Amino acid sequence: MQRIKTAIVGASGYTGMELLRLLLVHPQVELVAVTSRQEAGKPLSQVFPRFAKAPGAGLTFTEPDPEAIAATGAEVAFLALPHGVAAPIARALLERGLRVIDLSADFRLRDPAVYAEFYGHEHPAPDLLESAVYGLPELRAAAIRGARLVAAPGCYPTSILLPLLPLLRAKLLDPASLVANSLSGVSGAGRKPDLSLLFCECHESVRAYGIPKHRHLSEIEQELSLAAGSPVVLTFIPHLIPVNSGILTTTTAMLRQGVAPEAVGEALDAAYADATFVRLLGRGGCADTKHVTRTNFIDIGWQHDPRSGRILLFSAEDNLGKGASGQAVQCFNLMFGLDPTGGLQNF
Repeated sequence: MQRIKTAIVGASGYTGMELLRLLLVHPQVELVAVTSRQEAGKPLSQVFPRFAKAPGAGLTFTEPDPEAIAATGAEVAFLALPHGVAAPIARALLERGLRVIDLSADFRLRDPAVYAEFYGHEHPAPDLLESAVYGLPELRAAAIRGARLVAAPGCYPTSILLPLLPLLRAKLLDPASLVANSLSGVSGAGRKPDLSLLFCECHESVRAYGIPKHRHLSEIEQELSLAAGSPVVLTFIPHLIPVNSGILTTTTAMLRQGVAPEAVGEALDAAYADATFVRLLGRGGCADTKHVTRTNFIDIGWQHDPRSGRILLFSAEDNLGKGASGQAVQCFNLMFGLDPTGGLQNF
């Protein structure tokens, strides 16, 4: 099979580095462009010595110029850029015939007013929102296959949505009772100089942050509301933990009156029986980040607490893998009709 010419725009951050790790060895990918304003002119192997001698590691970082990217013959571009920066480049690449997989938040929300509320500025390309597909492969595979523009979900949303969506669709839970507590590794904050992210500030410490209105809450509530068929408001408390990567989420909810706890396991089994990258741990199964880091798996377990009447949902994923770059590659495989595990067969 002819390899697909691929570009990574913003390849010097943590999600960009993870995309490089996956795509450099993807059997159907030919990397033809990697961009970074900061590293432009430097060989890929100089910026990331770990990739020296990998196929394609001889590429040189360039400026993120859409015309130059299109001139390489690239058919698809992954955008690993900050919100607000991605949208203009996405538009320019789409106009030049490329398909785009955006890892920023620019195309995850359907309503530009919600984007402005949570991100603090007007949406830079509201006319593109209707055509963007929210890239949860387990639930939107058909739409992703035909999409020109895919918005890869955030890391926290993936860890919360995949356990909850089948249960809300089946009307098993009281939507007003949802509470999600998530713990994320420091790489989730990005590769930038920030006093709060220094080793001595994070090591041997755990703290909540981004409360009560973390930006990811916007897309989480959007997708929960679509599944429930009515507006859902979620209490979401993210925490920073002193590990490089990994997210653990515990979500609690009340069962609707008359629903047996066993229905939770049945709904999850029905939703994910054929899902390559969802591993169901069953009742009593507690997810553990050490089993998912550097993979594209999400592990999901659940339990019922008869004392409180609450369902407890547990999920673990790699925030750079299933929560970002791995999931984006999963979408890429769907878009081009490839083996769904292509480039992702790592345990």
